[in-house]
Amino acid sequence: MSQQVTPYKDSGLGKKEQVAQMFDNISGNYDGLNRIMTFGIDIKWRKKVLKMVAARNPETILDIATGTGDLAILMAETNAPKIIGADISEGMMEVGRKKVADKGLSNRITLQYGDSENLPFEDNYFDAITVAFGIRNFETLEKGLAEILRVLKPGGVFVILETSVPVKFPFKQGYKIYTKYILPFMGRLFSKEHSAYTYLGESASVFPFGEKLNNILRKIGFIEVKALPQTMGVATIYSASKQ
Repeated sequence: MSQQVTPYKDSGLGKKEQVAQMFDNISGNYDGLNRIMTFGIDIKWRKKVLKMVAARNPETILDIATGTGDLAILMAETNAPKIIGADISEGMMEVGRKKVADKGLSNRITLQYGDSENLPFEDNYFDAITVAFGIRNFETLEKGLAEILRVLKPGGVFVILETSVPVKFPFKQGYKIYTKYILPFMGRLFSKEHSAYTYLGESASVFPFGEKLNNILRKIGFIEVKALPQTMGVATIYSASKQ
């Protein structure tokens, strides 16, 4: 089980409620700041996720922790007629819905409230499920993964894009400096929500990655589990399937 890190240390709320509140608070400038914080490399990573999903020719796609809908919108390139983005932050999805409408994709993409630990969908419903930079925000990782397995069709593909920690010098040392000092500083510089960017760095540093996350996925029941480190290991793309 991953170490529990929360955005607001003394709020009295559970992690799920804190995460929703945090993303509601930063929704207005999240997209722009995210591009700055990742130097735009996250766009390249998302396109790799798209390629993996598109190879399955899915009819139905679920993007969990969709936020402002970046990955759900990118999934429109698969030609899947039904794409659902689910999130617990209405503030983030409001931004996303405007983006979807501006691109003329409202007939194919729906952004709706969805708790990863209690997904409002039938068993074996989706051909493909994605999560980009959201899985470490799950309150109970194993419960969320079990729900994803439940709604994924047999033979369907599950793809995760998540931060990870480089293991080689000097990238390991540079990553620690970035997440502990630079990321919170940038958050203070560009956003009033200081604690949010401290949380994003802390949660990334303690979340299980690589073979540790692979083993959790296998324990839940996923098969064909693979981890593909990206950009010196600062992120990893995971793919898995269902028996």
